Amino acid sequence: MSLEVASKTNPMLKPRIEKVLVNMAVGKSGEPLEKAAKVLQQITGHKPCMRRAKKTIRDFGIRRGEPISCVVTLRGRSATEFLKKAFYAIGNKISESKFDQYGNFSFGIMEHIEIPGTKYAPELGIFGMDVCINISRPGYRVTRRRRMGSNTGLRHRVTREESVQFVKENFGVEIEKEG
Repeated sequence: MSLEVASKTNPMLKPRIEKVLVNMAVGKSGEPLEKAAKVLQQITGHKPCMRRAKKTIRDFGIRRGEPISCVVTLRGRSATEFLKKAFYAIGNKISESKFDQYGNFSFGIMEHIEIPGTKYAPELGIFGMDVCINISRPGYRVTRRRRMGSNTGLRHRVTREESVQFVKENFGVEIEKEG
């Protein structure tokens, strides 16, 4: 029995969105980062976490430990709703090269005002963002948990082709082939 047929009968083989990570990297701390955090909170409805620089880069004026970006992790229904808006912002098209071998994919949005329902606020400005999506099957958490962790079979991992098919069916996104 093929995996596509088995996934229709076995709910443990159906791919799902594990999480969506939305990142706004500003590169500076202070007022620009606070503005980006406000924009990210307005778009997602969740409070963003600040991320710090891992090392000092003098050319960019970044010091180690300085907050330089804000991140929101979305799961469940809020992740699905945000993805629908984000795909609309990029024209419901994504390149096949954006998918990795494990079915995860990411894309960028140049300006946050392209997302439907977002209005331009001159006091905040315009920010870009990166959107990273993790797709997995139910039960894959067994490999990542701390207590009683165990291995899962290779067939339980989501492949690039399955992820592409999942995004096409659930979000109506057109996948562009690389030539």
